[in-house]
Amino acid sequence: MPAMQSQRQNYIGGKWGGAASGRTFSVHSPATGEELEHVPDAGPQDAARAIEAAHRVFPEWSKLAAPERATFLFKARDLMLERKEALARILTAEQGKPLYEARGEIAYAAAFFTWFAEESKRVYGETIPATVPHKRLMVIKQPVGVVAAITPWNFPAAMVTRKIAPALAAGCTVVLKPAEQTPLTAIALFKIFEEVGFPAGVANLITTQDPRGVGREFLENPLVRMIAFTGSTEVGKLLMRGAAEQVKRVSLELGGHAPFIVFDDADLDKAVVGAMASKFRNMGQTCICANRIYVHESVLEAFTAKLVEQVEQLKLGNGLEEGVQVGPLIDEQGFKKVCTHVEDAVAKGARVLTGGQPRTDGPFAQGRFFSPTVLTDIRKGMRILEEETFGPVAPLIAFRDEAEVIQAANDTPYGLAAYFFSQNVSRCIRVAEQLEYGIIGVNDGMPAVPQAPFGGFKESGVGREGGREGIEEFLEVKFISLGL
Repeated sequence: MPAMQSQRQNYIGGKWGGAASGRTFSVHSPATGEELEHVPDAGPQDAARAIEAAHRVFPEWSKLAAPERATFLFKARDLMLERKEALARILTAEQGKPLYEARGEIAYAAAFFTWFAEESKRVYGETIPATVPHKRLMVIKQPVGVVAAITPWNFPAAMVTRKIAPALAAGCTVVLKPAEQTPLTAIALFKIFEEVGFPAGVANLITTQDPRGVGREFLENPLVRMIAFTGSTEVGKLLMRGAAEQVKRVSLELGGHAPFIVFDDADLDKAVVGAMASKFRNMGQTCICANRIYVHESVLEAFTAKLVEQVEQLKLGNGLEEGVQVGPLIDEQGFKKVCTHVEDAVAKGARVLTGGQPRTDGPFAQGRFFSPTVLTDIRKGMRILEEETFGPVAPLIAFRDEAEVIQAANDTPYGLAAYFFSQNVSRCIRVAEQLEYGIIGVNDGMPAVPQAPFGGFKESGVGREGGREGIEEFLEVKFISLGL
């Protein structure tokens, strides 16, 4: 276990401190079950103080020239990269993902500061031709105000910067509530923000094990003008309903149920590489990971053999050990869901080609480990086809033709990410246009990058993060009509 910092507190108005109640909660390793740290268990009173601090400094921060704000973001980026190894070890300790993935996440998280520091200088207005000679019509963009950001546990660094970086770049101030499972990475990042010298109150952090009270304060406090959330669709709907009371702006990146399609003309080796990256990264605990793998019946046998061979080579273990490729699941709830999905599929006729069982022997006894799994003979009525598994389980479904598989892929209330592999250029364009998803990976199992928009259709969310679109979420459009 990495050496943890002694100062594990909330950061409000430029000062570190405990919760008003004095309560704390424990953070545990999903690999070993050991206690890592105690952190403040904040409540509505703490959230209100953080919101007030952010509101108080908003005029000062929003009036800085964009290049001045960008300087702070660049400094944060530099310190994150300088301390990548230490941050990665904290991240892996509390979240479980392999160290090499954690190092990649820190670099990815830092890249959002790079992108939005530059993008802050490209928040353009507009001059509109008037209909009469004595008027001038102008459009300017201004920051929305105080942003309440709520981030998940599966990417405890990247989801923080993907929200904070564009908000700060736009001139907003922020209150962050990280996931209760993984607050330590966020605290480490805020130590960097303090060192960079962000004005007190520009970025505030509160940790809590019961998000309901803090969430209510975010929704009911009129000083909060926007909610930025990544998490489940169920919670996203609650936030959307609550935000409607004050017509707060919302940016919601919600659940997914991604199809991964292998056509008969695909390069099977590349398709297997893409499937491995999409399905087993972060133990299958990503909102855009492949949940349903559709394979054309003519290549099903060949693809399956190649995939099983690769899955059986994956090394399962504590993510802090070098060489580990698949770590533990985040908590008991997530672990039980994976077990239930596999048990349900097998009971209804699915065959286990590899894996299929939890690991509780030897070094796995105290963690929540599930063997990387490939299932076949998947059919309708199995929960794994209808729900997001969020685990290292790859279900294979045979299909016959293009129209059939597009219909099956779109037959879900979700629309975040979809993938397909084909070497036919016409098919690549045709299928990409027909899939009802916000992100399409064509011969690409890992399409997300800071410079491109990230978000979904249907019940997978509202708004976009990343790309040019990402900063627009945090800006108001103001029309000025000037009479001469």
